[in-house]
Amino acid sequence: MLNPIHYRSKRDYDFIYCCPNRSELKETKPAMVDPIHQFQITKLFTIGKIDSVEIALTNSAIYMMLAVTGISAFLIISTRTRALIPGRLQAVAEMLYEFVADMLRGTAGPEAMQFFPLVFTLFSFILVANVMGLIPYGFTVTSHIIITAALALLVFFTVIVAGFWKHGLRFLRVFVPSGIPIYILPLVTAIEVMSFLTRPLSHAVRLFANMLAGHITLKVFAGFIIMLGGAGVLGILGATLPLALTIALTALELLVAVLQAYVFAILTCIYLNDALHPGH
Repeated sequence: MLNPIHYRSKRDYDFIYCCPNRSELKETKPAMVDPIHQFQITKLFTIGKIDSVEIALTNSAIYMMLAVTGISAFLIISTRTRALIPGRLQAVAEMLYEFVADMLRGTAGPEAMQFFPLVFTLFSFILVANVMGLIPYGFTVTSHIIITAALALLVFFTVIVAGFWKHGLRFLRVFVPSGIPIYILPLVTAIEVMSFLTRPLSHAVRLFANMLAGHITLKVFAGFIIMLGGAGVLGILGATLPLALTIALTALELLVAVLQAYVFAILTCIYLNDALHPGH
């Protein structure tokens, strides 16, 4: 007898081997749509192996490549003419450039413009990835902590390297705020060190949690629509409320998608300011 684990579920095993009358097993439909299934990472095919580590192309990688390709194509196409009087696409690209540049200069000063490529890339990637996740049957890469943690650690180590590169050991003044009385300086320094070390965690979890919670809420209300819609005329009438809430939540999620990209970028600018001006 074959092992049940070779089948998709115990129910499939029972259907084939353990039920003398297969008609006794009836198909059952789930009452609600699974709100977690949308976050499942699916392997499309294996690229290769390094020792025992498998390298595979997944739906998450596909959506990240689509985001990068879309941003690159938009910027190349919109700026190819470099017209003195910009067209619509060029105007949008210039507005995006000025928005990020003003945010960086206003937060960390003019010398922070050397980090403009980093901040602009992070903002654009997170914005496009968040919006792509709102497309039906899409996939939200920023709803996975491994993605947001990688972005947060990139910012964290960039700040450390830039701080020590520019200031040497004087960068450690970031843990000693100016104007602090000497008798509470050890306590404040310990708090500053702990705050600095937990930056990647808060930076990553903020984006991850907002996108995860929003998409789960949307899926739950969409499940209510399907469940009530299959309950007859009264159910269809009752489904209008979750339908209206789903539409409202979709608009709210679009706002959150833009806002979270901005929050991630502005926090990056604030952290870079510490690298450029420690102890302020």
